[in-house]
Amino acid sequence: MIENVLPNDAQRTTSPAKVNWRQACFFLGLTFALTLLLDFILWRTVGYGANLSTGLLLQTQMLLPAFSAILLSLFIFKDSPIYFKTYHGRARWFFYVFLAYTVIFVLLSGASVLSPSLNLQISLVAASATYLGLLLLIAIRIISGRDAFSQAGLKGGKLIEWVFYGAAFILFYALQTALNAMFGLGTPVNQVNFLVSQGVPLEGMSVNVILFLIAFQTILIAPFQGLLFGFGEEYGWRGYLQGELVKLGKIRGILIVGMIWGIWHWPVIWMGHNYPGYPLWGTFLMTGYTILLGFILGYVMLKTRAIWLVAFLHALNNQVFSYLAAMVHMPNHPIFSFGLGFYGILTMIPIVLLLFLDPIWKDKGLSPESQ
Repeated sequence: MIENVLPNDAQRTTSPAKVNWRQACFFLGLTFALTLLLDFILWRTVGYGANLSTGLLLQTQMLLPAFSAILLSLFIFKDSPIYFKTYHGRARWFFYVFLAYTVIFVLLSGASVLSPSLNLQISLVAASATYLGLLLLIAIRIISGRDAFSQAGLKGGKLIEWVFYGAAFILFYALQTALNAMFGLGTPVNQVNFLVSQGVPLEGMSVNVILFLIAFQTILIAPFQGLLFGFGEEYGWRGYLQGELVKLGKIRGILIVGMIWGIWHWPVIWMGHNYPGYPLWGTFLMTGYTILLGFILGYVMLKTRAIWLVAFLHALNNQVFSYLAAMVHMPNHPIFSFGLGFYGILTMIPIVLLLFLDPIWKDKGLSPESQ
């Protein structure tokens, strides 16, 4: 969104196809500095674990790439299409809302670390802030209109695209779960025992109905609840950084974005996120995973230019396999399994190779309109 992200017609003909390394480094420097600060706080205070403080700090971390891109675009990069002195479109109000939303989560994370006894109240405030943020997003979108949002780099995409790509993600992780079961790499979940352990009352309602409602909420509702967090990463990585680095060539640029995205995850991987007990393996697997997933999400961005669709897919991606692993079939090993493990990452390779058959990957003189 800084310079050539979803450019309008005038920008297509006048913007040079050259990476602005100075601005890209500013973005990466700010994003990584803020992220490392949060990770350091997590490491030195509550520690990584199943607690509200960890959850809030990780959610806040997801907001930082977009926060950095928006902050720099609005106030520092004078050639940005959303620079505050030159851009006066109504969609600008969403950017201010998002900056405020990120600050709220920073404050809530700090409050949770300093006063864990207030975690119940903090969790209610966090949920309220998220719903309010979504309502403000909808209100600003209605007031601004579709064209204004698209021109500001906030295109939503078509319904059929949301259904098609969303279904593809769900089917992929369903296949991963089935492969774990087929090859004996996991354990079937005793769903009744799980529900009881979570304090779910089973009296008066069918277990199958409860499981259906949980699946509906987790897979179809939760990604919308997490839309702003998905946007937090995707506006930064696929929106700004991919928009810059594809000027090196689409495949090369998206490869670099995927590598940077993986490195950005390393500190929490070392603390036990996704690959507990295997920090070295986790470092390599997370990087491979982000590179391949980066190609998939990057492809969707190239095809649709719809940042909100990509944000939704990111949120959906985070929900689906977690649900299947918790409620259907739990992998026995974080490394040697399908899903986020080594075998699952291998199955992503043919998918990416198939995507490469699309002519959209061809670079047309590295012009902005080829993005």
